[in-house]
Amino acid sequence: MTDRTPFTHEGIAFGCDYNPEQWSPEVWDEDIRLMREAGVDLVAINIFGWSHLQPGPDAFDFAALDDILQRLHDAGIRVNLGTGTASAPAWLSRAYPEVLPMAEDGTRRYPGGRQAWCPSSPIFRTASLRLVEAVAARYGSHPAVALWHVSNELGCHNALCYCDESAAAFRLWLRERYGSISELNRAWGTAFWSQTYHDWEEILPPRAALSARNPGQLLDFHRFSSDAVFAQYRAEADVLRRLSDRPVTTNFMVTAHIENMDYWSWAAEMDVIANDHYLDHRLGDPRSELAFAADLSRGLAEGAPWILMEHSTGAVNWQPLNLAKEPGQLLRNSLTHVARGADGVCFFQWRASVQGAEKFHSAMLPHAGTDSAVWREVVELGGIVDRLGEVAGSRVVADAALVFSWEAWWATDTECRPSQAVGYLTQVHAVYAALHLQGLTVDIVRPGADLSAYRFVAVPGLHLLRADEAAVLTRWIDAGGTAVVTFNSGIVDENDRIWAGGYTGPLREALGIHVEEFAPVAPGVGIALDDGTASRLWSERLRATTAETVARFVDGPAAGSPAITRNAHGRGNAWYFATQLEPAALADRLGAIAREAGVRPPVEVDAPGACEIVRRRGETASYVFVVNHGDTELVADVRGAELVTGTAVDGRLPVPPGAVRVVREENHS
Repeated sequence: MTDRTPFTHEGIAFGCDYNPEQWSPEVWDEDIRLMREAGVDLVAINIFGWSHLQPGPDAFDFAALDDILQRLHDAGIRVNLGTGTASAPAWLSRAYPEVLPMAEDGTRRYPGGRQAWCPSSPIFRTASLRLVEAVAARYGSHPAVALWHVSNELGCHNALCYCDESAAAFRLWLRERYGSISELNRAWGTAFWSQTYHDWEEILPPRAALSARNPGQLLDFHRFSSDAVFAQYRAEADVLRRLSDRPVTTNFMVTAHIENMDYWSWAAEMDVIANDHYLDHRLGDPRSELAFAADLSRGLAEGAPWILMEHSTGAVNWQPLNLAKEPGQLLRNSLTHVARGADGVCFFQWRASVQGAEKFHSAMLPHAGTDSAVWREVVELGGIVDRLGEVAGSRVVADAALVFSWEAWWATDTECRPSQAVGYLTQVHAVYAALHLQGLTVDIVRPGADLSAYRFVAVPGLHLLRADEAAVLTRWIDAGGTAVVTFNSGIVDENDRIWAGGYTGPLREALGIHVEEFAPVAPGVGIALDDGTASRLWSERLRATTAETVARFVDGPAAGSPAITRNAHGRGNAWYFATQLEPAALADRLGAIAREAGVRPPVEVDAPGACEIVRRRGETASYVFVVNHGDTELVADVRGAELVTGTAVDGRLPVPPGAVRVVREENHS
């Protein structure tokens, strides 16, 4: 798909998920009144509406949806209309239990939660498209509908299904990918452990086994599963586009621990990129991960504005410890997404549920009602979002990039690897957090992407690397770029086959090193480097061929080997980190390399580690966002009109602790 139907909205959208089916029509009137008070102008409805719209196989009831759509429209609130297919009604799985998904141990998963359906089930596909057809035919031209919302968080729970329907679909996918059984055997390396296949029907999904499974099969099953879930999106979107001229999207889950969908392969089919993000307090640095997710969402949008379809006003309900947000954190989190390219800020959900699995999930209108700090913060945020309307349509300015790959994630986090303590996402987050601490704005790009707009590129742990992707990076370095590649990069090709001849494979020449052997280190054990810094988790026995050794391992299993190298390649420089530097050392080293490459924060502040600063540039003006996460006032060097407080700034912008300021710059090029 190349042509997109643009999503247009006046200013920055401020909205929510709304589940009117949980409430009486009398409550709807109060909700709509309060939505207007808060400034809500985009509402997602019918996300989980299937059992309400279709109470039986041959019965449809649109009366309630007709009613709420009209009420919202009369109030001037636009609708992000769901297709209703996220969770199937009980009558479907009762009549056709084979639609239920199967876990890798061969057991069925029952209804009672959500997404209890197999992505490859033809019965589910037929039934779901019948609903979509009915919804699109009825509301395709409704004046309230501004955007179509396909399903909901596709693949969140059911991406990997191992049933017989999935097995048949997997075999078909493999035949289309490889063409012949002999080519599949070559790609998977099935000569190992007598795994050679002689007939397509012998191939199964990688169900639970008594030993480690074939890594090539696991990798392809991830690819297939992402494609299978995406096929459901495409099928629904095709119906919507046939019956309606409104833009179509679905809500991605660019967030920690959701790894099963390769959104690089999905993004082109979205009329607008939309993402759901929730702070994950199981992480060491959830604030940095929020910024990473926003930057990755912008990367999927190819730099264009995107929509934050869901986030929370406070606690979620699905973590071991569900923390409420601190005062002011709601504003800072929301505007961080806007700073990093979002032209819509929406929440799950409008009114906090009083029943169901999410009854303890926060909402714009909490259980405590309007006499609450959360409600007052929501109203405050709505007013600020309205004042920032002119920012909509502008784009984030970045001259640094970070390469990210879902395929590398799948290939890294497999069953047999040098260290189970080393995971792909932790490497990515560590490098991103270091750049974030230095105040640098980073675009997230896919392997093989055009890098010509950047001075500096970070490549953390890119375990799976194709030859053509490596060639793009090498040519960019040769033309004058500065790259930092970290350990566990360039290890396998697209078939999970080791690049023989020394690790880093197709990057060996550009990096100027020869890695002979991995030497991982036990968690909790530190390694000293001869530049006075420390590292952990990983080391390598390598030698520099053309590279300069910048630091060596003093102790540990690779003592004496280079730990950090720099290679002049063409007109550029290729750095290699053979270990996981401690956070402060990593930030200092990456910051120095980036500055040498000409990359700096958008503006100078007197306390860089405590804030985020991002610039968005429009056709006639630029906007600098300053988010102060610290507990003391900071001062930024910027001039223009400050939009949050409506004051002029003459070059010295004080930002109170916990506050956000947005400055329209004067005459900024």
